[in-house]
Amino acid sequence: MAHPPHEFESIAFIASSVPEARSALRRLAHRYGNAAPDQADAIVALGGDGLMLQTLHTHMHDRIPIYGMNRGSVGFLMNEYTEEDLIERLNGAHIARIHPLAMTAIDREGESHRRLAVNEVSLFRERYQAAKLAICVDSKPRLPEMICDGALVATPAGSTAYNLSAHGPILPINAPLLALTPISPFRPRRWRGALLPNTAKISFEILEPFKRPVSAAGDHYEIRDVLRVDVEQDNDVELLMMFDAGHDLDERILLEQFQY
Repeated sequence: MAHPPHEFESIAFIASSVPEARSALRRLAHRYGNAAPDQADAIVALGGDGLMLQTLHTHMHDRIPIYGMNRGSVGFLMNEYTEEDLIERLNGAHIARIHPLAMTAIDREGESHRRLAVNEVSLFRERYQAAKLAICVDSKPRLPEMICDGALVATPAGSTAYNLSAHGPILPINAPLLALTPISPFRPRRWRGALLPNTAKISFEILEPFKRPVSAAGDHYEIRDVLRVDVEQDNDVELLMMFDAGHDLDERILLEQFQY
């Protein structure tokens, strides 16, 4: 975490489609102005975690800080909504620097698809039959065969999303780790995944791909009928997420581990 390197004066507001978010955008824009994103010092996203994820993807290569305020149903990545002292809050906020995952998937036609994912890269069975996967880490076979509904690789920022629902570990935001988590494993039944260094390259080979077809998804982008999926952290891309002092992502992740 680090403090912003300069003061924030010019703000671009964006909002989800829900009435609460649209109404908040009108009031905040009237009060603080509303700059174009390419001319703003920061973007303020009004909605839930879905809007934050969408905004991060839209501005993946822009290196502009993004500050979310919760006007949606799920707001783990969002700050508390208030219209008061917004400039002061931005100037006092902490910045979490996030690196996305790069997914390269090869489909049945031999076509290569490369996408970036902020939360996770997931593999899923497409039909009633379980998927059969082989997993390599840094070109070394680690799991020659896993029969399962799927598997995922999560970043620290994404470890509290689908990864947590699949019983994967929660990772501190600054931990140099990735979570490799099976989804409903049948064999080996007792394997619960692995913590890997964020320098690792994880490769999934789909076994019996025509009998047991598998799709791959990088956040919201899905590729059907894949034969192989490679996943690694893309250190050339850095995303900047802003959190109120005392309520940063590290604290939220810590609190999440004591929820029941």
